[in-house]
Amino acid sequence: MINRKASAHWSGNIKEGKGTISTASGALSSQPYGFNTRFEDAPGTNPEELIGAAHAGCFTMALSKVLVDQTGHEAEALDTTATVSMDKEGDGFAVKKIHLELKGRVPGIDAAAFMTAAEAAKANCPISKLLEGGAEITMDATFES
Repeated sequence: MINRKASAHWSGNIKEGKGTISTASGALSSQPYGFNTRFEDAPGTNPEELIGAAHAGCFTMALSKVLVDQTGHEAEALDTTATVSMDKEGDGFAVKKIHLELKGRVPGIDAAAFMTAAEAAKANCPISKLLEGGAEITMDATFES
């Protein structure tokens, strides 16, 4: 099993509090996030943006494999934008939709073969599977007063 780690730190209440997000690889190091980066347009990141980046990256990489496996052709260029849509739900919010917008250039195949490969990649990339509810989420917690 491959394990990757990311961490978050938060201080304060939801509205005025501040947090940071980091990854073990160092790609993100104490990247700021907070209410204003999540629900307004302040500089910094937010969980939904990071989910979008993860999904776009995973899907695009999976598509490169599917294209070679199914069509025997390598992509010249694949560009994906993932739009993560969050909406009010009860007293809180929920991610309701993720839309993948793909532009690809793959010499030697037709549009139907490209779409078939894209659908297979969307259904089978690990992040798609996670977002479809295909992963067990566990937790350990400790409390200090």
